Amino acid sequence: MPEEICIFTKGTLIIKAPKKSPASLRMLVLVFAMVCGGYICLVCLKQTNIHTNTKLLNVEVHQNHCHNIDRSQTPFVHYPNPTSFGRDECACNPVRLFAILSMQRSGSGWFETLLNSHINVSSNGEIFSVKDRRSNVSSILSTLDRVYNLDLFTSASKNHCSAAVGFKWMLNQGLMEYHKDIVEYFNNRGVSVIFLFRRNLLRRMVSVLANSYDRYAKLLNGTHKSHVHSHEEADALSRYKPVINSTSLVMDLKLMEKMVLQALEYFSSTRHIVLYYEDLIRNRTKMVDVQEFLGLPEMELTSRQVKIHKGSLSEHIKNWDVVDKILRGTIYEGFLHTDYNN
Repeated sequence: MPEEICIFTKGTLIIKAPKKSPASLRMLVLVFAMVCGGYICLVCLKQTNIHTNTKLLNVEVHQNHCHNIDRSQTPFVHYPNPTSFGRDECACNPVRLFAILSMQRSGSGWFETLLNSHINVSSNGEIFSVKDRRSNVSSILSTLDRVYNLDLFTSASKNHCSAAVGFKWMLNQGLMEYHKDIVEYFNNRGVSVIFLFRRNLLRRMVSVLANSYDRYAKLLNGTHKSHVHSHEEADALSRYKPVINSTSLVMDLKLMEKMVLQALEYFSSTRHIVLYYEDLIRNRTKMVDVQEFLGLPEMELTSRQVKIHKGSLSEHIKNWDVVDKILRGTIYEGFLHTDYNN
C-alpha cells in the first residue's frame, strides 16, 4: 500500500494522507495466517508420523518373522555374521553358543560325538589343546570370537545353518587361570556351559594313566589312539594295567575333586547344566535334557566310540590290593565298586 497519494490538478498539487486499514481487519488477517500455518504444520507432521510408523511396523514385522523365539531365551540366541562366508540363506536361523567344560578322560570325547550326531550341532573338539590359542587372555577371547562367529572351521563344522555351535574345553587349558575374563565373555555373549565330569575319579585316574602309557607304547600297531571304534581295539588297550601311586593316591583324588568344585564355583553365574559320565551311561534319556538345554529339536543321538575299561576296576589296576586297602574306610571307598555294567 503506498504511503501517500498525489493528485495533480491544473496549477494545484494536493497531497492526501494515506488511508489506514481498520485494526479489526488487520487482526482478522493475522488470525487467518496463523490458522493456515498451523494447519499446514499439522498436515506435515501427520504425514511424517505415518511414514515413520510404517517403517517401524515393517521392521517389527521383519523381526517377528526372523526372531520368533521365547523372550526368556533372547540373550542366548544369536544370528552370527561370519566374515569368511555368506550366511544369507540362514540369516533367520538362530544359533545357540555352548562350551563343554570337562577334564581329560572324563567321557567328553564320547559325549561330543553324541552331540555331533545331531544334524543341527557343530561341536568343534578340543580347540584349546593348541597352546598358541591359550597363551594369554587376548588369544583366548580372539579364538572364542572365531568359533562363535562361525569363522573357525574344523572337521565337525557342518553347514551354515547349524542351530548350536561350540567346543570342549579342558580345565587345565587356561580355563581356570583366566576364569574371570572367560565368565564375563560367556555372560556377555550368552554362551551356555555344559559341565561334564566323572563321579568315580579313581576310574578316571586309571584311564589317564593308561592313555599316557599308550601315547608312547602305541599298542595298536604302532598307533596311539585315545578313542577306539571296535571291541578288538578296546580289548587290546585294556590289557595294560597301570600301577597306582599309593603314596599320593588320596591326595591326588582330593586335588581332582577340588578342581571340579572350583570350576563349578567359578562358572556358577553362567547359564549351565551339570552332567556326570556315569549318569549318561546308565540313563541315555539324559541326552534329551541336553538337547532341551540347547534348544534343539529332539533326535536319537549315537556314537561309534567303544568303551575301553569295562567292568570292575580290580581288573584294570595292577596293584589293586594296595589301592583297595588304602581307600577302605575313606570317603573314596565308593570308588572301589563297579559303577556301571558296560
